Amino acid sequence: MNILYLKYAVEIEKSGSLNKAAEHLYMGQPNLSRAIKELESALGITIFVRSAKGMSTTPEGNEFLQNAKKILSEIDSLENMYKSGKKTKQKFSISVPRACYISEAFSQFSKLIDPESPAELFYNETNSLHVIKNITENDYKLGIIRYPADYDKYFKEMLEEKGFAYELVTEFRYVLIMSKQHQLSEYDDISYDDLKPYTEIAHADPFLPSIPASAAKKEELPENIEKRIFVFERASQFDLLSENTDTFMWVSLAPQKLLDRFGLVKKKCSDNCRIYKDVLIYKKDYHLSELDKLFITELCKSKRQHI
Repeated sequence: MNILYLKYAVEIEKSGSLNKAAEHLYMGQPNLSRAIKELESALGITIFVRSAKGMSTTPEGNEFLQNAKKILSEIDSLENMYKSGKKTKQKFSISVPRACYISEAFSQFSKLIDPESPAELFYNETNSLHVIKNITENDYKLGIIRYPADYDKYFKEMLEEKGFAYELVTEFRYVLIMSKQHQLSEYDDISYDDLKPYTEIAHADPFLPSIPASAAKKEELPENIEKRIFVFERASQFDLLSENTDTFMWVSLAPQKLLDRFGLVKKKCSDNCRIYKDVLIYKKDYHLSELDKLFITELCKSKRQHI
């Protein structure tokens, strides 16, 4: 297979037009069209179909293009590795749940990156569905998914089916955090009934793969709470907790220095008995890099310290 043809196909998808792609590639449109036909013939699939809006991809074409991008990325990395006088760019990517102990591990890990070498680090906080999608479709290398322990069999079967390696990071029960000025801040143990008059700060996307959004919300957000503020971004959650002393949030534990920074306290809730799991995942055919191993070391340190 001609590697140039892969580049041609990726450029057509990016441009959305055969004519624009030909311009960007500095070649004639008939030659580009001929190259794509040869590629489709060699593969035995149709990659693109013409429409009034330009060139669109078929399902088979979309799958091919995702793989083509990965191949071209690997080729670029290989070329850069051996270009004289240039240091290899350090790359790291992970998609995770919103968790203070994980973000602290990443912060400590970032301090260990070689300052003399170029680096690209990607840290994405999201739900389990998007963690899996980021690895399968968006070229993230590592992920941490969070789910209730009673879903363990379902998740393990799904991970096996998708070709993931996985290992347990930690198990935990959620605890409460709230402002030091909150009316419940002096309680040693807070019940669900105690929380009912107050406002919960909740993640805006608590969804599980293959479970309808409505069912997932009901599963993760108990009905006894009547007031909620849904927030995607974690820093804003802490600002709200600090400024609005009638709010609270469930977390997987938070470092004391973070609580002190925002004037918060953590509290136990004996009514909440559900156990959750954080699980590290990556593709079975992926070999952990030295940066990956370095992050995992910091993750284990943070876990031992806070959970």
